[in-house]
Amino acid sequence: MEKYLDAFVNSFLGTVNWTWKSILFEVPWYTNYFWGLIFISLIVWGFEILFPWRKEQSIFRKDFWLDAFYMFFNFFIFAIVISGVYKLLGILFADVGITSKSLAIVDLATFPAWSQLLIFFIVLDFVQWFTHTLLHRFEFLWKFHKVHHSVKEMGFAAHLRYHWMENILYKPLKTFGVMILGGFEPEQAYIVHFVAITIGHFNHANIKLTWGPLKYILNNPVMHLYHHAYALPEDRSRGVNFGISLSLWDYIFKTNYIPEDSGKIELGFSGDEAMPNSFWKQLFYGFKNLKP
Repeated sequence: MEKYLDAFVNSFLGTVNWTWKSILFEVPWYTNYFWGLIFISLIVWGFEILFPWRKEQSIFRKDFWLDAFYMFFNFFIFAIVISGVYKLLGILFADVGITSKSLAIVDLATFPAWSQLLIFFIVLDFVQWFTHTLLHRFEFLWKFHKVHHSVKEMGFAAHLRYHWMENILYKPLKTFGVMILGGFEPEQAYIVHFVAITIGHFNHANIKLTWGPLKYILNNPVMHLYHHAYALPEDRSRGVNFGISLSLWDYIFKTNYIPEDSGKIELGFSGDEAMPNSFWKQLFYGFKNLKP
């Protein structure tokens, strides 16, 4: 029992220490997610200000500060709180013989560096796409995902407005993705993480951007806006455009939907007026009446 408690505490304190060092610029710049998030946010926000798609939308749009707080809560505060639990679960699984290589299909460590990053990016993005579809398909998961879809005016910071329970689902499935790659995370994985943050910010930004012919591979603001559409065709009522970084999966599995590109559509979901406005109330949203 003592080793489990020590592992929990050490992981928790280690995450706190790393985050604090990041704030003080005492970690390598390429792994400084604290200031990296701020830098990417300011760049994408700058594009929103200079090239707004919906020109009537305020620079400080509806719920701008709520979403800004969500960015830091989900990316850092919750990560600190839950880090000890994940460490503990890792040790418990190892104790029963389940290791990071138990589900290995390929040994990513044997691949060239560039292909390690590419395969890592593609596999993890597919896992996230699949997880995202689950959040829409199953009512008990959708109850939590509604927090993300309560955004009424789209902007970059909406990227990280989501219920903390989504981390409980995403993290294990992303770990599964790493396990099938031999439990190996590339040394330069920070590149993948920063690219994913940037694409996610752009996807939610008030910018009309499609990436040209790359729209069939990369997700984009025009495509993702319709993911947040209030009204969808009856045969697509459970959602469309589930892509995280890549739009590829939506085109492959026929979940793509872009009927027009004016950007002037209502966002949200039926009954979204009942969504609490405050972070603290949204924190516990979804736990009432969990049965479908």
